[in-house]
Amino acid sequence: MRDIDIRQELVREMHRRHDGEFDTLIVPELGLCQGMARVDLAVINGAVHGYEIKSEQDTLARLPGQAEIYNRTLEFVTIVASPNHARKISGVVPSWWGIWTAVEGENGVSLNTERDSLPNPKIDPFALAQLLWRDEAFQVLSDRGLGRALRSKPRGELWRKLASELTVEDLANVIRECLKSRGASWRVPA
Repeated sequence: MRDIDIRQELVREMHRRHDGEFDTLIVPELGLCQGMARVDLAVINGAVHGYEIKSEQDTLARLPGQAEIYNRTLEFVTIVASPNHARKISGVVPSWWGIWTAVEGENGVSLNTERDSLPNPKIDPFALAQLLWRDEAFQVLSDRGLGRALRSKPRGELWRKLASELTVEDLANVIRECLKSRGASWRVPA
């Protein structure tokens, strides 16, 4: 079973689950922490939920580094793995991550829940702020009366200001709304 087989079923499953939800955005290959990692699929609605795929051909060598970035940024994470990886994964990822197995059958790939995902207990506000473009970060600060003297500052300073001034909950709400408002030209829909 290949990555593309799992990916196609995962995208179908997300569309089934979120059909008719106009405030849900499904984004393939969402870059995190300025591109240090990309989660295979992100579902953005009342939370940012990342889905990472590990097919039979994948190794788990990159997973600890990916997990470090995902743990800093994503509100929920689910790993979707082929059966040969599923047992090993539970010892590598945090207990709050969801684990699904992708099993190939006569009717194609099916996704089985091994463990439900739970909310991320410790999001890094600076890593979260990095999901905003510079103009978006400045606008959020300005809307809160915090933009004075920051108009010409680099995005890193704007992200630091956001991380220090907003609660993680407020920042996460802002991020989700900004990502959803970018429109179709931002990313090709999954």
